[in-house]
Amino acid sequence: MRRLLWLGVGLAVGGLVFRAMSKKAQAFTPEGIAGSVQQSAVGLLESVRTFVDDVREGMAEREAEIHAAIAEGLILDEELNPEEGIDYR
Repeated sequence: MRRLLWLGVGLAVGGLVFRAMSKKAQAFTPEGIAGSVQQSAVGLLESVRTFVDDVREGMAEREAEIHAAIAEGLILDEELNPEEGIDYR
């Protein structure tokens, strides 16, 4: 009876190891490599899109600040010319 128990445990462990090794081997087939590359490309594309969206938001905010400053006749960037400033009237 004890031998049957250990035989069953050995078969179960062997089956799990075989499945794990098959999955790892699948990653090195042409289809597996293509899938990995595709996932990486999609991730890169999403990162670029997020960056572009963030830049556009920043540009829109800055443009709104500039328009408001021009409408009020304010000095925009004193750091550029601290003595003179910029007068947009």
